[in-house]
Amino acid sequence: MGQQAQRTARRRKLGAALKDARVSAGVTVAQAAKAIDGDKSKVSRVETGCQRITRLQLNALMDLYGVTQKKTRDWLTALASEERKRNWWTQYHEMLPGGFKETLLLENDAARIKVYQAEVIPGLLQTPNYARTVMAGAPDPPTDEQLDFYVKFRMERQRVFEREDPPQYVCIMPEGVVRQHMGSTAAMATQLRRLVAASQSPHITIQIIPYTRNAYACTGGSFNLYSYPGPMNLEVVHIPYLDGELYLEDDEPVAKYRKAFENIQASALSAQHSIELITSIANDLDQEATHT
Repeated sequence: MGQQAQRTARRRKLGAALKDARVSAGVTVAQAAKAIDGDKSKVSRVETGCQRITRLQLNALMDLYGVTQKKTRDWLTALASEERKRNWWTQYHEMLPGGFKETLLLENDAARIKVYQAEVIPGLLQTPNYARTVMAGAPDPPTDEQLDFYVKFRMERQRVFEREDPPQYVCIMPEGVVRQHMGSTAAMATQLRRLVAASQSPHITIQIIPYTRNAYACTGGSFNLYSYPGPMNLEVVHIPYLDGELYLEDDEPVAKYRKAFENIQASALSAQHSIELITSIANDLDQEATHT
């Protein structure tokens, strides 16, 4: 998983596109290596997304492969562009699981994030108490020291909404997620109030699939869809599972998840009615907490 985590989504997309162009042009790996003054292993690493490529090398390969359409060249150039910036989480490098670092890259750079969460409220919308309860319930729970770190780190991640160009964030959850108690009644009420407050942002949309819906599209589990605008034209599906992370970038599976999200959203209440439902549940919890 460690090596896999080092490959960003855009590098993999770029590598696959360059390999397709090379094969279509009838160019061998050796010929490509000569064009960029490298060896065959360098070309292989680029095509599998394991290594970045310079603008000069990319231009040389596009010329060799006969890639002449401006739109295609712009797209490949956008995929290849990687800012040399220090990410805010770099200081925590040793504390983070390998696969999770790619999730952070996707989350930090995406223009749009669509989330279907079937079990718990998404991390970007959690309160500290809710996050602590969720993490403590993991099959392999962290130590108290680790728990303190992970909760603080999750709160830091939420600052993505404070940047100058925050992502458009759409979250859909079944009603059971906001009714399932995580922690005390008062803590759960506070979490629901956090959702109501977050929904006031023009960048955040929260929708609930009510119990009253007899059926809705089922994907088999939670997933995130990250989208990047402009010439890059990149979408990545992120599927977290118990023992790691899965990332999908090929057009066909991404299109299936995009359609699945649309079907799920069609089954959900409107944003306004969803917040009304959440507020009602929070009010009930407040009353329950008062009488206990």
